[in-house]
Amino acid sequence: MLRVVVCVSGGGTNLQAIIDGIAQGAVCDTEIVRVVSNNPGAYALERAKQAGIEAVCVAPKDYENREQFEEALLGCVEEAAPDLIVLAGFMVKVPQKMVKQYENRIINIHPSLIPAFSGTGYYGLKVHEAVLARGVKVTGATVHFVNEGMDEGPIIMQKTVKVYDDDTPKTLQKRVMEEAEWVLLPWCINLIAEGQIKVENGRVTVTE
Repeated sequence: MLRVVVCVSGGGTNLQAIIDGIAQGAVCDTEIVRVVSNNPGAYALERAKQAGIEAVCVAPKDYENREQFEEALLGCVEEAAPDLIVLAGFMVKVPQKMVKQYENRIINIHPSLIPAFSGTGYYGLKVHEAVLARGVKVTGATVHFVNEGMDEGPIIMQKTVKVYDDDTPKTLQKRVMEEAEWVLLPWCINLIAEGQIKVENGRVTVTE
């Protein structure tokens, strides 16, 4: 059984997609053992409670400095003994110590086709605003492993989404979530649970 900790800062729609995937059998041999948020007002915490999953908030404002917060965050994750950490809209840069400790065991969902519209400053609606401003015809989402860089880890899977002329950042965000994010993230977790994902020389291969 794959033990998963999900880290999330907001509404938790990607978290819900994972919960639903497990309940429906699309994600096999997987259990969400804890949901962690840096935001006490995150609706994701309520989603977790409704699903009978332990929900914990580790908020930066509760600590004197960044170092103390990062130690508390790492401790909260370690306590749950995860096999995999899933960043599902987590608006906190993962501490370097955590990245090293859980090498190739932290995955993130990003709402663009990395390396386009990724890295520092590209999050939430800002990604979709930039996509529309550039006038690209296709966007999408990417699931990747987390390394020391920002959105630079090995790519596991990508899914494309069409951009329409009358799109707004919000309509595009909704389509990317529905057609790509909510499909990709559970799919990738299932592949990891089944032992079908390998990372070699910074590249991901999917085995049968």
